[in-house]
Amino acid sequence: MLINHDTRCALDSVVDLINTAPAIAGRESLAEVADLRAFVERNKVSEIGRLDRLDISAVHAVRTRFTEVFATTDDATASTMLNAMIAEAGTTPRLTDHDGYDWHVHYFAPGASLSDHLAADCGMALAFLIVAGERERLRRCDAPDCRHAFVDLSRNRSRRYCDSRTCGNRLHVAAYRARRREAGEAGTDEAAAAS
Repeated sequence: MLINHDTRCALDSVVDLINTAPAIAGRESLAEVADLRAFVERNKVSEIGRLDRLDISAVHAVRTRFTEVFATTDDATASTMLNAMIAEAGTTPRLTDHDGYDWHVHYFAPGASLSDHLAADCGMALAFLIVAGERERLRRCDAPDCRHAFVDLSRNRSRRYCDSRTCGNRLHVAAYRARRREAGEAGTDEAAAAS
């Protein structure tokens, strides 16, 4: 699947946004204006001016709606949700070549709030996945104690964990240890039966 730089950045931003929710992060990760500013910087969200307390609740509302898009199981429902978000954000496609990036399209209106910016750009990125028949790439981590969202961009759509180095390795090590314990118990049982 071919995804351009801007779409990839928007997909990374929406995943990061969803994963800031208290149900996933264990606490509200976007509780203060400074948290929003850190999110903007971490995701290199361009053209964001002053942020204030009103932006916090607006971003929380957009995050809830994107979480619902990830939870849906069919394209029609996801597209209805995304169409509403994109329309409400006042989408204004325009070409830009800022910050050393080649020409690309921004979907948010100039001067848009952070919540409208995210709804427009991230909404369009998710819409492109639906158009490509790739909505099933929107996933949740398979680790039982982790609910992080991620976009599976693997070639064969086989990614199961938000991070293979943490959740994936932890589960593989736990399974290995369980097999070793089982093998050890089976060996102990055989030795007891033989004596």
